[in-house]
Amino acid sequence: MPQTVQTGHPSGRRVALGVTALRGGRTWLTRRPTPYVVMGGLFWLVMTLAYWRVPLCCDAGQHAAVVERLRWDLLHPAHPTAALPGAGSPYYSPYTVAQGALARLTGLSGWSLVKLAGPMNLVVLLTGIGRFVRVLTPRPWAPVLALPFMTLLWGTERVLWSGYLGLMSMATTLGYPSTFAIGLTFWAWAWTGERARGGGFSWRVRYVGPSGLGSVGAYAGLGALYGLILLVHPITAVASVAGALAIVAAWQCGWRGPLVGRWTLTGAVALAVAASWPYYDILSLAGNTGVDGMHRTLYEGAAGHLWLALLGLPALWVRGRRSRRDPLVLMFTAECLVVAYGWVSGHYTYGRVLGLAAVPAQFALAVELAAPRPWEWARRALGGAAAAGACAGFLTVQAGTVVPPALDPVGFEQPPRWPSYDWVARHVRAGDVLITDGYFAVRAIAGYGVNMAAPTWPDPVVEEGERVRRYADVRAYLDPASSRAGRAVIARRYGVRWLVLSRWQRVPEEAVVVDWSPETGEVLARIAP
Repeated sequence: MPQTVQTGHPSGRRVALGVTALRGGRTWLTRRPTPYVVMGGLFWLVMTLAYWRVPLCCDAGQHAAVVERLRWDLLHPAHPTAALPGAGSPYYSPYTVAQGALARLTGLSGWSLVKLAGPMNLVVLLTGIGRFVRVLTPRPWAPVLALPFMTLLWGTERVLWSGYLGLMSMATTLGYPSTFAIGLTFWAWAWTGERARGGGFSWRVRYVGPSGLGSVGAYAGLGALYGLILLVHPITAVASVAGALAIVAAWQCGWRGPLVGRWTLTGAVALAVAASWPYYDILSLAGNTGVDGMHRTLYEGAAGHLWLALLGLPALWVRGRRSRRDPLVLMFTAECLVVAYGWVSGHYTYGRVLGLAAVPAQFALAVELAAPRPWEWARRALGGAAAAGACAGFLTVQAGTVVPPALDPVGFEQPPRWPSYDWVARHVRAGDVLITDGYFAVRAIAGYGVNMAAPTWPDPVVEEGERVRRYADVRAYLDPASSRAGRAVIARRYGVRWLVLSRWQRVPEEAVVVDWSPETGEVLARIAP
């Protein structure tokens, strides 16, 4: 039988030895699940069902297209959406390469793997949240409160960007690489906090003194994790590193030569892992401005998208009064500085950091309201405001995610329901080139392995001037005033064989209608050779 003995621990408490010491004197068979395990399990089930009931939309076609190209050629994939070389594309990350390998082994389509990735990414996200909050505080209800605050306290205007962890956004982005990267970020922050506080990696949080610095390998492993985040989703990595620096600045004490060397090793390994990836050069993204323009809307709509998260500012203020080196306060400051840099410099892509910039305030609120009772009047007022804000966020924006229309007595705004283009994929072979300018079609059809005449999104692989020229050719081909000879030149230039036209567009005389969609009225036409 395991025994307990008096040790030299400063607290003088009795410590369990033997097998039961791993679980605080109880085995996993006798332990009751924590409140967060129960809450997180229910949340995983509800959000998985919500994610699966909504047709894939938005950027899902792009991610499905990446998997399709890797399924064809895992080592040398083509460009995700156009008949162009794909060498150097940042879409080919360790995350998508693993999906491509799975597609080759199982025969699953890119769309199927994006759909199946949602529950997996959600597991990484939920476990990361629980682990990080438990590093911040031992209060068992803190991670339970962090989950609704993180998913409801955003704003009263809908935002469907990856990296924003509201229910409505998650219903469309759970299968994206960014969600996986954010989940890894929470794990990385938790392990960074343990290292800064002098602990080691373990599945249970341990609070030990600064003398327990742990092995050099643990610091290297942490660096490898940050390098993986950088490869999977570079803009999330910016927020991840800013948060890590804040945690180290808040908790690391007793800086000595070996300790500086270990943290330096963490950074060096992160850069080495990112630089050694053979599919693309991470440094090539540093000065790329191709997607800055589309991200300006994140700044312009920030008030409507985020104002409920400001309810966590009083909690941050309280924590700041207790300690100027509070990790959540420093993290919030660091993330806001990154966002401000994006606005001032015009690199609006850094607006994507806004999603994680809200997390310190949301988690600070959860930690404060998880304090044992009785509460003083200020905490009671803060709790009432947080409950009112969560209700406002749920009823105005988020409710439609988990309340299906058949059970909706109010008429909540539902997640977007994009049309399917399976009817196009029945006729068009993978690798064929297609022209369309339909908003949904141009973003979805590439996910079936079809090449578009013009790349759907900016990509460092394709010069922006070339992409603009291709879009101009697409518009010229579909222009009612274009001549048959002019259209023939464009079709030969890109090898175009198919057209998807809206109900208002004229079918060119050289094309033959093959099928049509009763849902959208669009037609599929084949260009005669």
